[in-house]
Amino acid sequence: MVRTLWNGLQRLVAAIMLFFLLPVILAIAAWIRIADGRGVLFVQDRAGRNGKPFRMLKFRSMVHDSVALSARLGIDDPFGLVENDPRITRCGRFLRRTSLDELPQLINVVAGHMNLVGPRPDVLPQVANYSAEDARRLEVKPGITGWAQVNGRDDIDWPQRFILDRYYVDNWSPLLDVKILFRTAITLQRGEPPVHVDTLNIARQKTPAHEDVKSAV
Repeated sequence: MVRTLWNGLQRLVAAIMLFFLLPVILAIAAWIRIADGRGVLFVQDRAGRNGKPFRMLKFRSMVHDSVALSARLGIDDPFGLVENDPRITRCGRFLRRTSLDELPQLINVVAGHMNLVGPRPDVLPQVANYSAEDARRLEVKPGITGWAQVNGRDDIDWPQRFILDRYYVDNWSPLLDVKILFRTAITLQRGEPPVHVDTLNIARQKTPAHEDVKSAV
């Protein structure tokens, strides 16, 4: 009951945030459209609660042919990043460092696919390779920010992220969510992320990432 009410409150807060941030969202959309052409939004299938797929929204921060470019550059994991990643656009580099690329996910929260707080939603091919222990992070709705994000974010590798996500699932409370939101608000700006090779999934990725980029303007 408490979780249901809390999830509903997060949807209301997300709707209010969308209303007040609409000028910012439209300005970013116009910037991407002018600087990088059509395809303002990056739309990708991700795993929601209990692994149920949903269409996650982000501002596009990579070139349109990022998967094909990954193959040409010899990047084994199309979902991961490399140092000075050439697939990231100039707009995208700023948006990622400031986390503004995540703003469209407020729509996912309002729609009930995500919460403001929860484990970050993973791509479906990687979720298919989860162990039973890994899959525990799917017991709750994914979030825009989460316990792993405020305890290292890109500075920690994937095995540690899974550990932190399980801690969140086992110790969830509205107070913990509020703590995560507060810590997120004061650490939105980040530098160039370090590179962590995803050894959990990289060798098992045989199918290219499904990327569907749509234009918002």
